[in-house]
Amino acid sequence: MNKTKPNSTVIGIDIGGTFTDIVTMNSSNGELHLQKVPTTPKDPSVGFVQGIAQVLSEQAVGVGAVSHIFHGTTVATNLILESKGADLLLITNKGFRHVLEIGRHDIPRKENMFSWVKPKRPVHPKHIYEISGRMNFDGSPLAPIIDSEISEITQKIKASKLKSVAICLLHSYANPVHEKHVRSLLLSADPELHISVSSEVLPVFREYERTMATILNVYVMPAITSYVGKLEDRCQQMDVRAPIFLMKSSGGVTSTNAAKREPIQTVLSGPAAGVIGASHVAKLAGLSNVITIDIGGTSADVCLIQQGAHAVTGRGRIGDWPLNTPMIDITTIGAGGGSLAKVTADGQLLVGPESAGSVPGPVCYGKGGKQPTVTDANLVLGRLCPSLLNDDFILDTKSAQAAIQSKIADPLGLTVTQAAQGILDIVDHAMVGALRLVTVERGLDPRDFALLPFGGAGPVHGASLARLLGITTQIIAAHPGVLSAYGLLNADLRSDFSRTFFCPDPFKSLKAIKQVFTELDKQATHWFSQESIPLPQQRLSWAASLRYAHQGFELTVPWNDAKKTSASLTTVMESFHALHQKLYTFNQLDTPVELVTLHVTATAAFQRPDAPAKIKFSRKPPEMSGQQKMFADKKWHVAPVYHRTKLLPGAQLLGPAIIKQLDTTTVVLPGQKVKAHPSGALIIKEI
Repeated sequence: MNKTKPNSTVIGIDIGGTFTDIVTMNSSNGELHLQKVPTTPKDPSVGFVQGIAQVLSEQAVGVGAVSHIFHGTTVATNLILESKGADLLLITNKGFRHVLEIGRHDIPRKENMFSWVKPKRPVHPKHIYEISGRMNFDGSPLAPIIDSEISEITQKIKASKLKSVAICLLHSYANPVHEKHVRSLLLSADPELHISVSSEVLPVFREYERTMATILNVYVMPAITSYVGKLEDRCQQMDVRAPIFLMKSSGGVTSTNAAKREPIQTVLSGPAAGVIGASHVAKLAGLSNVITIDIGGTSADVCLIQQGAHAVTGRGRIGDWPLNTPMIDITTIGAGGGSLAKVTADGQLLVGPESAGSVPGPVCYGKGGKQPTVTDANLVLGRLCPSLLNDDFILDTKSAQAAIQSKIADPLGLTVTQAAQGILDIVDHAMVGALRLVTVERGLDPRDFALLPFGGAGPVHGASLARLLGITTQIIAAHPGVLSAYGLLNADLRSDFSRTFFCPDPFKSLKAIKQVFTELDKQATHWFSQESIPLPQQRLSWAASLRYAHQGFELTVPWNDAKKTSASLTTVMESFHALHQKLYTFNQLDTPVELVTLHVTATAAFQRPDAPAKIKFSRKPPEMSGQQKMFADKKWHVAPVYHRTKLLPGAQLLGPAIIKQLDTTTVVLPGQKVKAHPSGALIIKEI
């Protein structure tokens, strides 16, 4: 008999390349249940509903008990990275046909400036149409839209059979009337068009970045619309009536309708959910300064949490393209458990960024992989147990050893152990580079932070990464391998509204600034209404992007006073000077400060248990599950193996040790000690 109260279960689902991670929480008492089911790559929505059905069945919970479903998706990310989005066309002003080709003068960090070639643009020049009509920088019209030009473009669209259109007109952030008029004319001719307008996607200045965001939004729109529609249909078919919310790059969640309108907001959906989960774990463990690293099969995502808060940037990237929509400040590199190891013709050992993926996967998975991976090296060195997923997934150690022997050790004249350790050293140093990028290169000492590794491979590498950086404390979440799914359960509804409003002297323009904030507040209030959010749950916060005169980019600081007084503007200016000093070691107090863009963020928290969710632990004392040989510190050790569920709060262990659980393996090196925290996390410290 189902004893679960109606509408008392919330579900978080994160779809990865190999597994779909599912975490359910009883909203009345905070109890968690997790599961991993195979991902269905041809149609991820199939695995989505299969996973829901399985976890509800395991817990004897009826579909009527589900109140909300939260989802992290990589659909938009993969479409952009793999260049598999929709064929589209762009409508812009006369004289701006080549804004994409011109782009920016900067060259990617790792590229050779003499050999780098600009990547192929997502819109071919022949599909870029220029129109008359022009807005001034202040939003006043300079020339009207000529409807006959739009009619000609409509005929060309029909002839091309393209169904996706991006509209990006000059200064539309100041006055969107031209963009809306063009959209109206296009839809009246063909209501089935997918249309993206820059005044809604990214209403800020800088033509290249705004155009690219508008293009990428409609580039993924058809696929995201179809995917989200399938999720809704499949849930309806299994009689699940709970609303579905998708994680956004900014760290909040949004409704399916909003995701269909602005799918580009979901481009870092999965990594953002992981950071939200990591922030919650760190808070429960009592630590506010943390570096998170999410290590999966293909990539590692790094984020910095200071004073309990993660940064949200407006200058992100996705693949080769800038994406200036709000997103959590995450640095990603191609390094993970599936990273391939190979020896080049000139005798160099390379690891990644190519990955074995889920198919064929690492050699030890027995799915056809022939080239050794980081996972194979960890298995050979005893850092993984011979079986995963609560012993349901047996690993082929002999095949992993043979692959490393033939592909790496023999060509380099090394033993298998040396070759495997070399693979781990290379991938660890690659990840350390990303960790330094968010700390040392920003004037921060990583030793002042704790390390929170998660993802399937995170706790396997966390101990080595911490030592390489001199970090003395690690936090291992209760369920690191499904932390992104867990993070979904702790996210708030969020929407961001921005507008470029250039003020060379903000103190003389305070009345106009207040007016723009008022208009942005109205947009936020309208969003609250669309999402049916009651007034007591509505929260608004404000921010401003400023720069010194003649600078090329801005810094964003909070504007904490809702009344927008002269005194509060003074505080904003002081915050800007302090942030500039912190980031660049100087500030120009004698140089005028310009206000460039205003921001309003609307959030609404979901109802959650009063007590933090805690994991059920066995009441038996800790006991070893076995022993195995593990290579560490240049020698082999006999390491005890423990099962995570048998570590009670307060339990302590000394390294070397292996701690296994359903979703990951935690490696404890010699000279490290572990203590089980009451929150369910493990705290690992250097002795």
